[in-house]
Amino acid sequence: MIKDNQRYFNRLHLVLDIVVIAFSYIMAWVIKFRTDILGSGIESISLEQYLYALYLIIPGYIILYTAFQLYTSKRVQGRRLEFGNIIKANIIGMLIFLTVLYLTKQQDYSRTMIFIFFCLNVVNEVIVRMIIRIALRYMRKRGFNLKHILLVGYSRAAEAYIDRINANPQWGYIVRGILDDNVERGTMYKGVKVIGRIDNLFVILPENRLDEIAVTLGLDEYSRLEEIVNLCEKSGVHTKFIPDYNNIIPTKPYTEDLLGLPVVNIRYVPLTNTFNSIVKRIMDILGSLFGIIVASPLMLITALLIKITSKGPIIYKQERIGLHNKKFKMYKFRSMTVQEESEEKTKWTTKNDVRVTGIGKIIRRTSIDELPQLFNILLGDMSLVGPRPERPYFVDKFKEEIPRYMVKHQVRPGLTGWAQVNGLRGDTSIKKRIEYDLYYIENWTIGFDIKIMFLTIFKGFINKNAY
Repeated sequence: MIKDNQRYFNRLHLVLDIVVIAFSYIMAWVIKFRTDILGSGIESISLEQYLYALYLIIPGYIILYTAFQLYTSKRVQGRRLEFGNIIKANIIGMLIFLTVLYLTKQQDYSRTMIFIFFCLNVVNEVIVRMIIRIALRYMRKRGFNLKHILLVGYSRAAEAYIDRINANPQWGYIVRGILDDNVERGTMYKGVKVIGRIDNLFVILPENRLDEIAVTLGLDEYSRLEEIVNLCEKSGVHTKFIPDYNNIIPTKPYTEDLLGLPVVNIRYVPLTNTFNSIVKRIMDILGSLFGIIVASPLMLITALLIKITSKGPIIYKQERIGLHNKKFKMYKFRSMTVQEESEEKTKWTTKNDVRVTGIGKIIRRTSIDELPQLFNILLGDMSLVGPRPERPYFVDKFKEEIPRYMVKHQVRPGLTGWAQVNGLRGDTSIKKRIEYDLYYIENWTIGFDIKIMFLTIFKGFINKNAY
C-alpha cells in the first residue's frame, strides 16, 4: 500500500540526503584547497579535521529538512515550495554552523569553504529532488506508486477535485468512484462514476483496498459529516475533508485556536502584519526613488513630446480607489485629448479610440504613461507591486458583479501586479484579473514582489491590450 511505500521512500530519501550533504561538503573542500578556481587556499587544518564536522552537520541538516517538511509526499509539496524550503533550511544550517565555529573560537575553519558548501548543497539537493520527481512521474505513468481514492458526496468540491486530478496525472491519484445518496447510481463525471450510496462504506471500508477517503459532501449534507469521518477513521484509512465552500474561504486559510475552538479567518492578508507592511513600504520608497532617478531622462523626453504634439496638461490626474477604499489622485502622462470629466470617469478606452493621441498610442503600448506613478508610490498612495487601482465608477459597478472584488482594497494598489505580468492588462477579463489579485494578496512575500518586478522588466512593459 501507499503508506508502506511512502515510509520506505522516506528512508531512501534520507539516505540520499546524507550522501548529498557529505558529497557537497567534500566537494567544497576540494574546490577551496585542491583547485585554483578561487585562488590557492591556505590549508590550516587537515581534511580529516574538516570531516569531523560532518558528525554534527549531517544530523543537524536532517533535522532542519524534517522541520521544513522536505520529507512530505511529493504529491503534496509543489516544486517552488520545496525549492524555497531547501534554501531556508540551508541558510539556517549555515548560520548555525558559523555561530558554533564563532562560539568555540574555531578560526582555522575556512568560511569561504562553508559558503561554497552552502551553494553546492542547495544546487545538489534541488537536482536530486528533480530527479526523484521525474522518476516518480515515470513510475506512476506505468501504474506503480498510485494512490486509490474514494469520494464521499457528489458536490462542486467533488467535481473540482476530479478536475485537478485529471489535469495532473503525475500526482498518481486514481479516483475509484463516488458514493452519494442524492445522485443516481451510474452517473458519470469526467470518467468517475457514482458507484453507490454512502451506506456502502460499511462494505467497502473493511476490504481495506483504499489509500484515502475524500469527504466531498454538499453543504446540505454536512449533518452527516461527523458520522462519516468517525466511520472512516475507525477503518484506519486516511481521511481528508474538501469543503464545498471554496468560493468563500481562501486557498491558505488562517486558523486561530480560541481555547480549543478552531476559528477560520475568511481572508488572511500577510500585509496586515505590521512588520510585513513596514518592509514593503521601505522597498517602495527605495524602489520609487531609484526608478525616478533612472527613468528621469525618459520622463523628460516624454513630457516634451506631449507638450509639442497636443494641447493640454502633460500630467493627467485621475481619481482612483486605493487602500481601505480611500480615494487618491493617480498620476499618468496624458495620452489622450482633453475630454469632459463626466466622459472620462465612465468610459473605457477602446481599440482605435480617436481620443488617443499619436504619442499616446506609443506610451500606452509601452506603459511609459504609467511612470509618473512612481511619485504616487513615494507619497504612499501606491506600491511598486499590488492590484491595479480602478476608478470609483467602475469600483461601484464591479463590486456588485464580481464576488470578492473589494478584497483588493485591503492592500495598496500597485504600479504592476501578478495579474499584469500574466497578461491581464487593458481590455481583459476583470473577473480573471481579480482571481490573480486575490492570489497575490493571500500569498504575498518579499520574494513574490521581487519576482513580479523582474517579470515586469522582462515582459510586462509592452501591453498588447492597451489602446
